[in-house]
Amino acid sequence: MLSRLAGVVLSFVALVLAPAAVHAQDAKSPDQAKQLTQLLDAKKLDAFAAADKENPGSFIATLYFPGTQLLVVCAKYSVPTMVTDLIAKKDYRGVYVELSSASVPGSKVFVMDTFGDGLVAKPAENAPADSVENGKTQATFDGGWKKAKISEADYMKAFSDADAAYARMLAVLIAQLKTSGT
Repeated sequence: MLSRLAGVVLSFVALVLAPAAVHAQDAKSPDQAKQLTQLLDAKKLDAFAAADKENPGSFIATLYFPGTQLLVVCAKYSVPTMVTDLIAKKDYRGVYVELSSASVPGSKVFVMDTFGDGLVAKPAENAPADSVENGKTQATFDGGWKKAKISEADYMKAFSDADAAYARMLAVLIAQLKTSGT
């Protein structure tokens, strides 16, 4: 009887925790963030930028604070040649500043990746949260969907969408960093 009760309890716990585990496994940005930070470390860079070839006129830039934070911005710029010139001069911080402050309104996606380890949907208790700003909306991934007054399903959908967009931005930076002579 006791072993059957234990089995029921374990089954219930597995059923309740399974969706969270599946979402954690689905995150794409952690592997990409690890690759990017390793490349930045190897090349001794704390900033990098690249054109987003899939979206003409858009650029992606990152600032990297080892072990602390990875900031990534993707945006369209009204004078693309200016940003292209900054990239050619390897003024990656300049690109980051321009995209952060003077991008085409509504085109900017800004990611604050705490620890530079990819987006985390439900960080440990008292751990800082990752956040993503997309145009006029901002999502903080602190596991607090109730505090945000949304359902867990909507929270996880927002996380999944943000994670996919972030992973794509990181992939563009990784590809360019691998081919650049920087």
